[in-house]
Amino acid sequence: MEQSNFSSNIISVSENGTLQNVKINYVEVKKVAAILRSINHKLRQSIIKLLEEKDKLTVTEIYVKLRVEQSVASQHLAILRRAEFVKTTREGKNIHYTLNQDRLDEVNSFIKQLLKNDAD
Repeated sequence: MEQSNFSSNIISVSENGTLQNVKINYVEVKKVAAILRSINHKLRQSIIKLLEEKDKLTVTEIYVKLRVEQSVASQHLAILRRAEFVKTTREGKNIHYTLNQDRLDEVNSFIKQLLKNDAD
């Protein structure tokens, strides 16, 4: 089965009360779920909070402050980087991590919209 065809139809009620067919693309749902899962972890949330406080940090500064192994910090930073929540810049031998505030804003807006629709 092709990924682009991996969707199904559901019936939805629009704001004006009419029924409409809505397609759900499960590949896109899976991608969104992975993005949300990436920030739904206590250690990754701690990394985000640290970066909010300090602007930019190296992996060494992060693992020392969080009292975790370097490999653990690196693995969690990689997850945040793949989900585009952190950006990296190289300065000499060091790689500095910073928050991607635009990405955080996108996710916050998405979550607010989902919760708003859920409350209706």
